[in-house]
Amino acid sequence: MPVAIVTLKSTEHQQDLIIQRPTSGLSLQGRLRVPGDKSISHRALMLGALAQGETEIQGLLIGEDPRSTAACFRALGAEISELNTEYVRVQGIGLGQLQEPADVLNAGNSGTTLRLMLGILASHPGRFFTVTGDSSLRSRPMSRVVKPLQQMLAQIWGRQGGTLAPLAIQGQQLQPIKYHSPIASAQVKSCILLAGLMAEGKTTVTEPALSRDHSERMLQGFGASLSIDPETHSVTILGPAQLQGQSVIVPGDISSAAFWLVAGAVVPGSEICIENVGVNPTRTGILEALSMMGADITLENQRVVAGEPVADLRVRCRGGGTLPLQACEIAGDVIPRLIDEIPILAVAAIFAKGTTVIRDAAELRVKESDRIAVIASELNRLGAKVTELPDGLEISGGTTLTGTDVDSHTDHRIAMSLAIAALNATGTTTIHRAEAAAISYPDFFQSLIGVAMGNE
Repeated sequence: MPVAIVTLKSTEHQQDLIIQRPTSGLSLQGRLRVPGDKSISHRALMLGALAQGETEIQGLLIGEDPRSTAACFRALGAEISELNTEYVRVQGIGLGQLQEPADVLNAGNSGTTLRLMLGILASHPGRFFTVTGDSSLRSRPMSRVVKPLQQMLAQIWGRQGGTLAPLAIQGQQLQPIKYHSPIASAQVKSCILLAGLMAEGKTTVTEPALSRDHSERMLQGFGASLSIDPETHSVTILGPAQLQGQSVIVPGDISSAAFWLVAGAVVPGSEICIENVGVNPTRTGILEALSMMGADITLENQRVVAGEPVADLRVRCRGGGTLPLQACEIAGDVIPRLIDEIPILAVAAIFAKGTTVIRDAAELRVKESDRIAVIASELNRLGAKVTELPDGLEISGGTTLTGTDVDSHTDHRIAMSLAIAALNATGTTTIHRAEAAAISYPDFFQSLIGVAMGNE
């Protein structure tokens, strides 16, 4: 069976991924497990630090973003053992007991770390905190969480009127609010709910559409009092609360599984099984979108693990043609449930009959990169026909991809999306700065080599 030649070229400053597709084509075969869910990993570390007693975490994502979260909460006084996928112990110090750190808290590249942590820090009276991140994070908007926190009487200062990091926070006794968020964002919702843990009374967040609900599930698991109104997309938390340490099992991240779902759906002759993937309904927009496109995906061994639905996902490429999928329109309420997967969905659309349109995704412009601009420009370098829209993309299916030099723009999801696209590109593709994949998927390259070689 022909196999792709996948190699890494490392220099002092970056790592390039080189993919050479055999002239006779290839198929992908195998079973694999993806890293632990990044969203759940962040929240398990944070709530474990805020809880009384010990929290045990299995399956934690060992990526740069959770490392940033762990480092910040260690600096705030929590005891967190060395991070690994088997077992992490967090000795919590209790709500309201975070220590004033001796140095600036650095969230690295992690928007989740910084935005959620702001709600926690702002609610600790009498303590002063300063937070920052890398150059990418310092350019990303913080006003979406700073403004509602200021409505709760938080004191936060920063660049451009408190909208950009570095940010300084003087902890206060916060007041509960009823906040109508203009966007469906799990980070905004979670930040406010975490701030509400220590506010006296009911704090309510209402969204225009349902965003991922990992915070609600985990807060309830740790003992917080929450009420949820699914009809109005509202969540209410009652403070002050007490959290108790728990045992948390982190399922595989569906955002990481998405790369294999698309690879298996578009590389002819492929069949891949991704084991132990979280299929929380607020995260399965990728499955809905690929189903609309006609992908052959089945959920096997469905079960519930530590409050989160989990399944094994099997994907096969339909038929033997070069366009195994059908174009569709992806917009509206599904967007918050697949916002992180849009770059790889753009790759899927290249191999779909017709023109795929993605709308209502302007949020992509303020991620680790401007993902709308970057995925369009880099896929077009490979020969795709992708047009930028103000809030999305238009992708014409059926173009032939030809290997060339492309760049991740230091964005992990762009790096991995380009790698999957390269599997169906003739010749050799070099992805510069591919090391960005380690942000969420440290073993991505090894997994790619495994399925490209057909390893079970």
